[in-house]
Amino acid sequence: MSGPVYIFTGPTLSEEEGRAELDAIFLPPAAQGDVYRATLERPVAIGIIDGYFERVPAVWHKEILWAMSEGIHVFGSASMGALRAAELAAFGMEGVGSIFESFQSGELEDDDEVAVAHGSAEDGYRLLSEAMVNVRATLAAAESSGVVGPKTRVALERVAKELFYMERAWPTVLTRAAREGVPTLELEALRAWLPTGRVDQKRQDALGMLRTMRTRLAEGLEPKQVRYHFEHTDAWEEVRRRASRLPLGGEEGGEVMPEALLDELRLRGGFTGAHRAALARALAVEQASRLGRTVDEVELERTAEVFRVERGLLSAEGFERWRETQRVDDLERFLEDESQVRWVETLFATDALRHLPDHLRATGEYGALLERARDKERALAARGLERPLLADAGMTEAELWRWFFEQRLGRPVPGNLEQYARDSGFADVDALRRTVLRERCYTHIQGGRAVPDAMAG
Repeated sequence: MSGPVYIFTGPTLSEEEGRAELDAIFLPPAAQGDVYRATLERPVAIGIIDGYFERVPAVWHKEILWAMSEGIHVFGSASMGALRAAELAAFGMEGVGSIFESFQSGELEDDDEVAVAHGSAEDGYRLLSEAMVNVRATLAAAESSGVVGPKTRVALERVAKELFYMERAWPTVLTRAAREGVPTLELEALRAWLPTGRVDQKRQDALGMLRTMRTRLAEGLEPKQVRYHFEHTDAWEEVRRRASRLPLGGEEGGEVMPEALLDELRLRGGFTGAHRAALARALAVEQASRLGRTVDEVELERTAEVFRVERGLLSAEGFERWRETQRVDDLERFLEDESQVRWVETLFATDALRHLPDHLRATGEYGALLERARDKERALAARGLERPLLADAGMTEAELWRWFFEQRLGRPVPGNLEQYARDSGFADVDALRRTVLRERCYTHIQGGRAVPDAMAG
């Protein structure tokens, strides 16, 4: 299984520290919709360390369930990741670290155990408060080191827990504890010990998760298998639609086109058509996903072959130039989507044909196409050429295909005519041949050229 790895982190662990442990794409703390958007990129795995609690809607359980149902391994630790992993462990989310274990066992229950106040991304997510789980781990270490006794540890835990999470910081905890009569000697000893003795349990767990993921990836991760059926509810569809409007990580790039590029398309007059085609593509990929279709290596290769033949990209050099020109960095994802689109096109071919006349009317093409079709019928019928043969056209089959593909369409003759016929809406090659023969005869008639003897009947 190949693909990127995404890690959501922030105040718990810096991107620089994370990269030293795991080759991955590091993103800001997860908010609602971020895991959904990451899943669209077809990653091998997603790791959640940090996530938002208050400022924006938190990462939703259902988007994690959807990611796993799509074959993606989702790990969690340290902060929001530990919370969600404990809540979704029964469904297959993998938690790492003592904080996760404490939530899973029920020893810890409150979100404020891991919540912290912190600065912005520009400020490096600088911590402005201390997580309660770090307070507990630090006090346990202080007790083990003989810095404080059991009673003082319990008293300090109570004082810290009573503070609002944004106000929870060691100076505040020590000041309030002194007011409540906690022994001064132990408080002073703790104050002196903290600079070197403080335990950052969240950071330790986050590093542990990255190391676990690194090991699992090195061993080879097969697509995630789940035992539940993902339900597409109205609430899910609404969150999904909202999430789709934003790029992954809150930054421009990836699947969202830069405004300058869109301006070029608008100036060329092609925006409406391209937008509608993109909408159809998006709906097709979504429908294939909802129906549970997967794309294996054989199907990827077949799709690549058909795609290359259709566009005349027959040589390896030509195909590579196309990739570079079109900036196709993730070819596998592109071909997976292409395969899904083609599959849905086949699945809904009859439904699409019912809507085709109205589409052609909307584009203004229907009248001209209908008139040409009727004129062709009349012209061929008048000469007894309703079902012409190769002899009627005075051509061999190879000449017929070269005429149609190279002269009319300006592209090479496909290597697989059967596949081309099906992809073009014909029942088979015979149906394609009959249609091309009729077109060949009709163009001779329209051009006022002499009709071959065989064609004259």
